[in-house]
Amino acid sequence: VAERIRRKDSERMAYLTAAVMSSVGISFLAATAVYYRFVWQMEGAELPYVEILGTFSLSIGAAVGMEFWAKWAHEALWHASLWNMHESHHQPREGPFELNDVFAIINAVPAIALLSFGFFNKGVFPGLCFGAGLGITVYGMAYMFVHDGLVHRRFPVGPIADVPYLRRVASAHQLHHSNKFGGVPYGLFLGPQEIEEQEGGLEALEKEVRRRTK
Repeated sequence: VAERIRRKDSERMAYLTAAVMSSVGISFLAATAVYYRFVWQMEGAELPYVEILGTFSLSIGAAVGMEFWAKWAHEALWHASLWNMHESHHQPREGPFELNDVFAIINAVPAIALLSFGFFNKGVFPGLCFGAGLGITVYGMAYMFVHDGLVHRRFPVGPIADVPYLRRVASAHQLHHSNKFGGVPYGLFLGPQEIEEQEGGLEALEKEVRRRTK
């Protein structure tokens, strides 16, 4: 028992180290990119209001849109043609990482590409690309902390665990792993709404919330 606890603690520390390093690095790069991009924009005689508005609007839109993309991909791809990779997430994990973690890297590729193009070019279209990349990045970090940290407890998340709605998100995702409703919910942040649409879903969700908060 002591050896198993020691191994689990070691795995959590390894993943926590990777999560913190990647989060700090990505946050620093994103913040620096945002700062310098807008510094460059303000060098002209007039502020490019349309470009700035487009960047911020699409960053929010991309972050929200990623939830719907993740829901669709989770059901149509990860639980279908890509199940051989995603299956590792539905099995007891051996070691700090799992094959399913590759999806995080795959999703990072378009974000980096969009941010890079938007950073090194001026204009409305590059500004939109920069905003989209920023939104994908923000969603990815939020997903990691809520899904990997709060739901699956791969690392401690501190006060995030006390946010009432996020407790419901975690409970809804736990029901996904139980397969009680045929895999629903496939989304993460909108998971509670998906569960509540199922017959008996609200009762099951409330029961899981109570179980997790004991």
